[in-house]
Amino acid sequence: MKSVNKISANIASSLLEIEAVKINVSNPFTWASGIKSPIYCDNRRILSYPALRSLVAGSMVELSGQQFGVPDCIAGVATGGIAHGVLVADILKLPFVYVRSGNKEHGLGNLVEGVLHPGWRVLVVEDLVSTGKSSLSVVENIRQNECEVSGMIAIFTYGFESTGMNFRKAGCELITLTNYDILIDVAKKQGYINSNETGILEKWRQDPRSWH
Repeated sequence: MKSVNKISANIASSLLEIEAVKINVSNPFTWASGIKSPIYCDNRRILSYPALRSLVAGSMVELSGQQFGVPDCIAGVATGGIAHGVLVADILKLPFVYVRSGNKEHGLGNLVEGVLHPGWRVLVVEDLVSTGKSSLSVVENIRQNECEVSGMIAIFTYGFESTGMNFRKAGCELITLTNYDILIDVAKKQGYINSNETGILEKWRQDPRSWH
């Protein structure tokens, strides 16, 4: 496989090309958390592009294998991590489950959909990590099923300082295919943003809640 840095740059470039990542410093996006952001990432768009979809899945398999070894099961974070988790599980020929961060309010109320056996080592697949709170709720739900979480792999992270703290506190290692720093570097080199916009984006990342 190509170097991790080259793959990370290629994936970042692809996310910009297919508009999975959009940047607009003059008309910020509003996240579900209420945060105003000059950048928005929607990795669901990857699923419509077969070559990129395969690159992401294959890269997840190789990088997670190098870092965590082969797990007993793949768990996709509902909902964004489900499709990518299925692709990873299919390549590895492993069982798959998906896990909610909160209780389902109808039917059986399951947090885990699928069969998860106590004692299994589970790799968690996520599409995007911002603060990490919902992703880590899934980690906790898996642990409550008497399973070990070997780690989490995601496509992209904003790389907030608080996110790293949250994962360290939870005792869960996070690795990603690409990240905010790489994406901004690629966006600048390819002319998606100028130097002034780069500065605005960095100020936002330092303090997203009070930036706007």
